Amino acid sequence: MKKICIALLVLYSTVATAQEHSHQYGRKIIFPDIPGYKTMKCDLHQHTVFSDGSVWPDIRVMEALMDGLDAISLTEHLEYQPHKTDIPHPDRNRSYELALKEAKDHDLLIVRGSEITRKMPPGHNNAVFITDANKLLVDDSVAVFREAKKQGAFVFWNHPNWTSQRKDGMATLTDMHQLLIKEKLLDGIEVVNDNTYSEEALQIALDNNLTIMGTSDIHKLIDWDFKVNEGGHRPVTLVFAVEKTNESIKEALMNRRTVVSYKDLLIGRDEFLVPLLQTAVVVKSAKYTGKTDVLRVVLENRTSNTIVLQNKTGFTFHTDYDVITLQPGDKNILEVKTKQRLPETELKFEVLSAVNAPGKHPVVSWKAKVGE
Repeated sequence: MKKICIALLVLYSTVATAQEHSHQYGRKIIFPDIPGYKTMKCDLHQHTVFSDGSVWPDIRVMEALMDGLDAISLTEHLEYQPHKTDIPHPDRNRSYELALKEAKDHDLLIVRGSEITRKMPPGHNNAVFITDANKLLVDDSVAVFREAKKQGAFVFWNHPNWTSQRKDGMATLTDMHQLLIKEKLLDGIEVVNDNTYSEEALQIALDNNLTIMGTSDIHKLIDWDFKVNEGGHRPVTLVFAVEKTNESIKEALMNRRTVVSYKDLLIGRDEFLVPLLQTAVVVKSAKYTGKTDVLRVVLENRTSNTIVLQNKTGFTFHTDYDVITLQPGDKNILEVKTKQRLPETELKFEVLSAVNAPGKHPVVSWKAKVGE
């Protein structure tokens, strides 16, 4: 009976999503690989009933599979256990073990992790790729980071802009965080958490060489919180790994090879953001038609994000304004007035749907060879 109910749940979600999503990818989060790396779609901050969430761990696995993710971590609060009267569990690894069992026949990586839950500073932090969550039940707020590092963890600062700990919503580096960074106990910071984006956190990441992270921090249902049936999707960290393994994803995180996807916005360092955009949008063809000197270019968006480009080509367009919008999975015809027939031209755009620093957008070029 349980399996029938689950099957019906998945079927309903799939049908409803297909009806609501207008683009070909549906609810799947899609991004191409970049040269030299595989693009891993990861959500490394989630909760279940084993801390303050509302669902069993297997639901988190099913949601991730429907969203097309590559890796997840169920980072239960170590210290905050509001359901312990109903679900007593002395073993803080239990959520991970149940998720691992559910995912064993699927192509989804489960990362062992926990949330270190403290007042500010240091606030809440996730330790992922740990070996034993129980050993992180340490009172001292710095010693717990040392224990996480002893286990080989990647540690990142959660929701530094959370208004329950920062009334002004401004991520601010404290003396304790500076100490943690100096001692290499803190590796990353969430610039996106749930439905919030922090420019201040992005600047902290850039100034302190921290990994840029984005997570759902989901407590209830992904479909509800991120309006999946209306075309929404959870924020994810795109991790550029050598291969699809936990070890490779950890190595990439430690070396800051990430871009965050959030509400059709891509956030990251140019080193990885630009190659991602260059593979996300491809020139399918470029031809002159008839006797005109207007170049007909077909651009394809190979992602599940809407991509917005502002013209920096030096040419004007025949049927478009200088801002063009590429919908997920769609092919768009761009008519470029090159004035004369050229064998090749460079299409240069400022990508308005991407940021590489607060208030700054990357400029990306694509080659269009005539006759392709």
